[in-house]
Amino acid sequence: MTATDTHRAIDAVWRIESARLIAGLARMVRDVGLAEELAQDALVAALEKWPESGVPDNPGAWLMATAKHRAIDRLRRSKRLERKHEELGRELEARQERAVSDFEAAIDDDIGDDLLRLMFTACHPVLSTEARVALTLRLLGGLSTEEIARAFLVPEPTIAQRIVRAKRTLAEARVPFEVPRGDELAARLSSVLGVLYLVFNEGYSATAGDDWMRPALCEEALRLGRILAELAPKEPEAHGLVALMEIQASRSGARIGPSGEPILLLDQDRARWDHILIHRGLAALERAEKLGGALGPYTLQAAIAACHARARTPAETDWARIAALYDALAQLTPSPVVELNRAVAVAMAFGPAAGLELVDGLRSEPSLKGYHLLPSVRGDLLKKLGRFGEARAEFERAAALTRNARERELLIERARGCAGASAPPEG
Repeated sequence: MTATDTHRAIDAVWRIESARLIAGLARMVRDVGLAEELAQDALVAALEKWPESGVPDNPGAWLMATAKHRAIDRLRRSKRLERKHEELGRELEARQERAVSDFEAAIDDDIGDDLLRLMFTACHPVLSTEARVALTLRLLGGLSTEEIARAFLVPEPTIAQRIVRAKRTLAEARVPFEVPRGDELAARLSSVLGVLYLVFNEGYSATAGDDWMRPALCEEALRLGRILAELAPKEPEAHGLVALMEIQASRSGARIGPSGEPILLLDQDRARWDHILIHRGLAALERAEKLGGALGPYTLQAAIAACHARARTPAETDWARIAALYDALAQLTPSPVVELNRAVAVAMAFGPAAGLELVDGLRSEPSLKGYHLLPSVRGDLLKKLGRFGEARAEFERAAALTRNARERELLIERARGCAGASAPPEG
């Protein structure tokens, strides 16, 4: 194996093992910043030794053992500093050895709970949403600062600063490295799910830049969501979010044309949908529903996605059920964006005029003032009603508002289509 191959292998191992490594260390040192530093030390050691010795049979165990020894060395140094001016009595020596022994035993415990603790810590509400996202992708996703910055089109120093501040905030707030209990669990779980949902959505429909999708973010959110659902098997919304992401991700291959152009849902070749992901998504939705109780927002959205997944053609879509599900979602988590999506479903189920009436009721909503999908949806409904001049103006307005280059091209093309449709026949 060449040095290049070895470095590629190390990179792959780090992506797979880093979260478990950091989680195990964080439980012991009670500091995610220090845990990451120790894990990075182990990575540096691998970069130094593996090109000569080769990649070990169990690289994850090698990294954990190396990080564990570094942690024990730090503990011993700390103990020496603490008693620098004290007598080296037998009792203190015994305490130190017991502490090191306990550390070694504890760090070899099952890591499943550690990953869950790390998720809850990285997504703690004491951090801003941006900080939670950056820290989650760094600690649990194994992404570099450069990769996170590139994914969200943010300068690398900005992401680096967010991560540093986040780790400092967690340390200063003395956030416990644990899974919350009782009433606190629901609020904290909501934060974790919200971060994964945000990461997935940014990958699925990029808000800015030159690409319609960023698949790596979708894959990372889905991977972490699957882990969370298995570590918290009795939490319906964890399965609901996984179901939503699985079904949405199943369309990825059909959402982009040969030149990278967006292909909207009703125009997609459904034969290109990934039916394995659809099957997994429907199974996750069933798990969420079987746990009982009222359906949460992610499970409701997954049920909406399932309506599309079950329809072999756009014409077979149960739009009336989708509209009803959006009604339930609007009651549970009322928002103008949910109402806009409900308007689309109503238009598909009961005609464009019914949908346009709902959309027009949202035009004065302050939070949608700069939201490009409002004029985009309105343009689509106006076009269906034969009001091509108005539709063209709405598509042009939507194109001016979006920050995504691919979406802008699509909207401009739709505006041109309205101009052609509204032109008087020649001769």
